[in-house]
Amino acid sequence: MSKKNNKTDIKSAKDTSAPFNEQVVEQYLMPNPLSKFSMDEDTLRLALVTAQFALRATRQPAAPSTDKAVGLLVLVNGMEQAGKGTAVTQLRQWVDPRLLKVEATIGYCPLAHQPIWQTHTKAMPRHGDVMVYFGNWYADLLYNVMRMATLEREKSAKGKKHTDIEALPIGQWQDYLRQQLVELQAFEQDLVANQTKLLKCWFHVDIETLQARLNDDEPDPKFLYQIDWHDAAIVAKFNEVAASLLHQQGDWIIIDGADKSQAAMHFCHEVLHAMQTALVSSRVESRAESDQAQDSNDSHDTHNTHDHQVGSQAVKFEPVKIPKVLTDIDDSDIDKSDYNDALAKKQSRLAELLRARQGQHVVFAFEGMDAAGKGGAIKRLVAPLDPREYQIYNIGAPMLYELQHPYLWRFWQKLPNEQTDRISRVGIFDRTWYGRVLVERIEGFATDDEWQRAYDEINRFETALVASGTLVIKYWLAIDKKEQLKRFEAREETAYKQFKLTDDDWRNRDKWSDYVQAAADMLARTDTKDAPWCVIANNDKRQVRLEVLDHAIEQLSINL
Repeated sequence: MSKKNNKTDIKSAKDTSAPFNEQVVEQYLMPNPLSKFSMDEDTLRLALVTAQFALRATRQPAAPSTDKAVGLLVLVNGMEQAGKGTAVTQLRQWVDPRLLKVEATIGYCPLAHQPIWQTHTKAMPRHGDVMVYFGNWYADLLYNVMRMATLEREKSAKGKKHTDIEALPIGQWQDYLRQQLVELQAFEQDLVANQTKLLKCWFHVDIETLQARLNDDEPDPKFLYQIDWHDAAIVAKFNEVAASLLHQQGDWIIIDGADKSQAAMHFCHEVLHAMQTALVSSRVESRAESDQAQDSNDSHDTHNTHDHQVGSQAVKFEPVKIPKVLTDIDDSDIDKSDYNDALAKKQSRLAELLRARQGQHVVFAFEGMDAAGKGGAIKRLVAPLDPREYQIYNIGAPMLYELQHPYLWRFWQKLPNEQTDRISRVGIFDRTWYGRVLVERIEGFATDDEWQRAYDEINRFETALVASGTLVIKYWLAIDKKEQLKRFEAREETAYKQFKLTDDDWRNRDKWSDYVQAAADMLARTDTKDAPWCVIANNDKRQVRLEVLDHAIEQLSINL
């Protein structure tokens, strides 16, 4: 019996994710904003589960579909007692619950030294999945804004306590809200561009309905945003804050929660439409990549100029002129005794500064040509520190589960984080998120559109880190081709260094000029005020290590 049922389940799942005939595609998988007026409950349920399995099929490596894998993140926010839980419960009953991920937060004060969204990135859905996220980063934002907008002071009067609400000047919380919404819009824009589509649903009821539901006999969950929904003045202030948020962001779907069953139907229709839209976008992106690959095959020059489509208009990528700092490499020869004396002094000063930073997060990012000395520089950087004070990440090719998330997701997980129990708040990256515009660009692992838009995505990412209080220190280490060959040969002859040399390292030498051009384009487009590059071009390893320490000391002295 169980074996038979199991076979039936497998068969139905395969059938659902298989290619659909044209009639089914037109009826259930193509977006139709008017479908809510024509679909009965049974049809809606079938359309939801059909779209859910079709979305999941985009992730299957052996799927007959050529669609680009895409996921859907549904953000659920709004008034308390507005039918949010009822709506998500209804959705989970109508889709395959095994494939619907649900997470929830109630809102906490944003953590120090990190962007408001960072805490929530672990909950991101894989491409091909649908996830509903109650609260999310907007709960943290609203919690903080409400604290700013209504300060509670408990006073003692005649032996009794009462609550007095003192409002901050309206401009203060509005300015904070506006700034955070701009940063969140940029973060969400990059999620969407990296195949995590968004649906943002705001549930609302009037105050009378809210109070009636608060006072009924049904048990209430822990209140969202941690505010007192029984207090009319606080609810009025919340509605003022919510109106400001919704005014600044036009992508929220507002759902009337007066009738919970109707709100649930509305919500399910919106989720269906969002899944259908995500499926269409996955096919468009997949076709665009196929066309681009064909164009690349027809082109004799794939690394110097590229055209990619934005809408219907072609935008030509123009490589920059290679700066002399990447080609004119110094050949210092510092005395070993002088080097050791200088190294000890600089390491002592660096350790002193890092321990005086009062918990501020610091991110060191090392990039450079193969064998340029990144590992040796990092070794000297951490030598005066306790191993518990820092984390080192050696970045290689992404794992499959990392590829099933937005590009920057695997780096978000490695950032210093106030939520972790570890005491380290210093992250050191040997190779970084710049791989997209370097090796992935040169080797064809990223499409033209992906690596060309990555410059702006990386700039926004680093700006968000710096705006939240993180210090970002970036290095590009350069050597000449002759020195690289010398170091490769030395690695071959030294047993304990042979692990550092791979076939890819030798193969990359044939693309030396391409990598130098990619580095020049990267430096020109990502050298920002918030996160400037430090370029160290020297064939002398000792001099490079000292200059790495000098720059770290300088940046820490200025910013701490």
